[in-house]
Amino acid sequence: MITTAEKQIAAKPFVKWAGGKTQLLEEIEKRLPKGILTGQITRYIEPFIGGGAVFFHIAQNYPNIKEFYLYDINDDLVNCYKAVKTNVRALIRELNKLTREFLPLNETQRREFYLQIRSKFNRTKHKNSIKSSAKLIFLNKTCFNGLYRVNSKNEFNVPFGDYKNPKICDEKNLLAVSKILQKAEIVCGDFTKSRKNINKNSFVYLDPPYRPLNGTANFTAYSKDSFSEKDQIRLAGFCKEIKQIGAEFLLSNSDPKNENPEDDFFEENFRNFNICKVKASRMINCKAIGRGEINELLITN
Repeated sequence: MITTAEKQIAAKPFVKWAGGKTQLLEEIEKRLPKGILTGQITRYIEPFIGGGAVFFHIAQNYPNIKEFYLYDINDDLVNCYKAVKTNVRALIRELNKLTREFLPLNETQRREFYLQIRSKFNRTKHKNSIKSSAKLIFLNKTCFNGLYRVNSKNEFNVPFGDYKNPKICDEKNLLAVSKILQKAEIVCGDFTKSRKNINKNSFVYLDPPYRPLNGTANFTAYSKDSFSEKDQIRLAGFCKEIKQIGAEFLLSNSDPKNENPEDDFFEENFRNFNICKVKASRMINCKAIGRGEINELLITN
């Protein structure tokens, strides 16, 4: 049984994900459709769940929304969400076991332990087990910058992060997240799979793998099939379908003009939509000089 104290804890993302939206919640909040407050919008759909910061915010602050549909093409991530939803206490036990084994080790031993878990995860993740989901969370908390990245063989290949005291198991948050996820249907699939659940009473938040700012950006491989330029164009067409249905949407993406002022990709593909620039901190870069405030885009209908 979840105690009263646990119920009062606000759920927050339980994994760190590239492009997480916690820092942009205030800007996103300003652009939410009015129908969320008036009761016209009763359904929330997120085709790229990632860390889920916007979902957790909406689910805990807007009681008029009764239905939640969460999608992602990353089957490891989707299986992890399902494990938190359906069997959180077993997941916590596995995470506590990994914590007890990992934290007492010295730096060299930790690196070796991390690589062993990474190898086991890559061998067994297809089994869709609680242990696999625990390994994913462990890797997320101990790898470099909390990245999720796979190679062409769909093997997780992020190097060790070397943190002094990572919080591998946030038990109270996992319990709070599990409670919130009881409201949601969680599905693995391409973003277009969410189309069947979009109606005129829906708000769709889309946070795809960002369009790379330059040719060397390589952190979009969140699944074995990376999100290409053609996929970005497909997504623009999908947003037009959402508008035709009569639903509201908000999409976040990178601003290519950070690197190339002549790049009009979004102006061309999102004509007749509202495109706003907001400031965000770029955190995932191996060089400190590449970190700092840049523009990102929030696009609405």
